[in-house]
Amino acid sequence: MTGSVKIMPKSSIHQASGPHVVALAYDGLCTFEFGIAYEVFGLPRPEMGEGWYRFSVAGIEPGPLRAAGGLTVSVDTGLELLNEADLIVVPGWRGIGAPVPAPLVEALRAAHRRGARVMSLCSGVAVLAAAGLLDGRKATTHWRYVDALAERYPETAFDAAVLYMDEGNTLTAAGSAAGIDLCLHVVRGDFGVEAANSVARRLVVPPHREGGQAQFIAAPVPEEREGLRLGPLIEWMRERLSEEQSIRMLAARAGMSMRTFQRRFEAATGDSVGEWLLNERLRHARDLLEKQLTASLDDIAVACGFGTLATMRHHFRKRLGTSPSAYRKSFGA
Repeated sequence: MTGSVKIMPKSSIHQASGPHVVALAYDGLCTFEFGIAYEVFGLPRPEMGEGWYRFSVAGIEPGPLRAAGGLTVSVDTGLELLNEADLIVVPGWRGIGAPVPAPLVEALRAAHRRGARVMSLCSGVAVLAAAGLLDGRKATTHWRYVDALAERYPETAFDAAVLYMDEGNTLTAAGSAAGIDLCLHVVRGDFGVEAANSVARRLVVPPHREGGQAQFIAAPVPEEREGLRLGPLIEWMRERLSEEQSIRMLAARAGMSMRTFQRRFEAATGDSVGEWLLNERLRHARDLLEKQLTASLDDIAVACGFGTLATMRHHFRKRLGTSPSAYRKSFGA
């Protein structure tokens, strides 16, 4: 079964006066990534006021255009729209080895020269790279594509360990869902923490995800029986993050030897006991820093099981690339 989608020109989407976001449409359009761009930047949000984003779509070639899922897309505007864009979104490209049309390359270069931001989602990074916009810069994309793109574009430093990369006027996201993370990052920078949190709530996603792509690469699927057996203990651990939790004590509570407990805990969670506790303590600390604005950093460090502010600060720097006080300043409600 096939379908047809009519993408209306910018004046038909909604009236606003904020940054003008233009998403590209092309033959072979990746509908999921395109949908992310529309959901974040194009969906009418009257609660945000008239300064919210304006959203338009630019077809890079004459239509009708085929899209993933058996859809046919019709777009009324073309590359000339990039002349007035503040932010250009390139959804996942039709193939990392697929050629990029010369008119698109020139239009992107011209927009970039005049100061427009250019953002790619997943394999859309191939378009930015082909246009030379990533030369001498850092970028990311889905871990499956990194090696091939790094070989093809050695001038770009590809990093497969992050969910997105912000190089100022070039922004790149890793896998498809990481496009949501990058779009929320852009909203946070343009309109502040509360606006990004509001959009995230509408999407029913966290406003910020820690970690990188490593957590999604070849991770073993936990055995259901292990999750069921250890589930009550894991909740018990989560409720007592401020307390010392030795492997010996936890194994005893689980009724296992220490060696068996560690093996089964890692099978159920994907992390060692120590790594899991550290991640949970960081998650809890971030939550308190965002919501408990009058609590001292020392008290938060103790409440989360770090013991001292120095220890908490060390792990924030190492894992999140920031300090607890800077995190609170950026994300505190």
